[in-house]
Amino acid sequence: MERTAIALTAALFAGVAASPRAHGASGKSAPAPEIMVKSTLDGTMRPSYFYVPASKSGERIPLLVALHTWSYGYKSKSPLDWALKECRARGWAMLYPDFRGPNWTPQACGSDLAVQDILDAVEYAKANAPIDADRIYVMGGSGGGMMALLLAGRAPGVWAGVYSGCPITDIARWHADSKRIRTGYWKHMEKACGGVPDVRADEYRKRSPLTWLAAARKAKVHVQICTGMHDGHRRKGGGSVPIGHAVRGFNVLADEKDRISEDAIAFMEKKEKVPAGMSFAGKDPFFPESARIYLRRTSANVRLTIFEGGHAGNLAAGIDWLARQRRNAPVDWTLPEKGEGGEFRVSR
Repeated sequence: MERTAIALTAALFAGVAASPRAHGASGKSAPAPEIMVKSTLDGTMRPSYFYVPASKSGERIPLLVALHTWSYGYKSKSPLDWALKECRARGWAMLYPDFRGPNWTPQACGSDLAVQDILDAVEYAKANAPIDADRIYVMGGSGGGMMALLLAGRAPGVWAGVYSGCPITDIARWHADSKRIRTGYWKHMEKACGGVPDVRADEYRKRSPLTWLAAARKAKVHVQICTGMHDGHRRKGGGSVPIGHAVRGFNVLADEKDRISEDAIAFMEKKEKVPAGMSFAGKDPFFPESARIYLRRTSANVRLTIFEGGHAGNLAAGIDWLARQRRNAPVDWTLPEKGEGGEFRVSR
């Protein structure tokens, strides 16, 4: 498959909800029916796109929860269009929730409200479609990758599989990264968290996946984390999230003997290559030579992949893996003989 650059690219029952609508507020055709679900935290009506395929009577179908990125809301076309196409082809339901919009308000950016918006929408989906509760998946990149890992830790009993591309895992660390790399994302974090990390440490910690991933490890949630080696470098082909974020997320989920040292993380972030003896020597049909894998580490129920690329993930590899996962079953790391994949750039 040709490598594709995507311009934008990683719940409790609501009680009262509107019926699915075929059109958005603008009157234009929506990519999928739009639903409104009442937040169980603040009572506001929260929108999502919700696609349900035709199914046979009594048949239970998987649900893919696809997440928007850091700077965009649920009206964004990517990864929505890709996720909807995949779900139509696979006969899956798809949920594309709004979780309080871009990550520069206190209500967004991994807040309790944002987390609950997604969980509320999942419960709506289960109540209004024949969803297989053992095959509910979540995936996202960048800010969506952050949210996917946050959901793995905060609601570990929901997910059969979690796929996270180029995630932020420590918001306070990313605040410092943003200032060092000279991006403007630190301003978003200060608006969302109500100040700088030294003053609002608890707020930054509460919104960060690293705070919660131990619960995902304990629950044996199946997780894949994938990122490009050159992320965190501003030059063309790089990105805004240093790869240490992905590695540290892996470390919390992995067995102690398989964790990657801080010295190795620092080496990779500076040199944009792996230390001697850590290079991946296998093959993965979803990663051609142009997106070759530099490091792959598998431990317990988590796998980390660092490949030739920037701020990116591999959605095709992710959904192929998710399709083999079941809740409360052993994780399945098998690969097909052939696979079409490549780098899907993610906007922040």
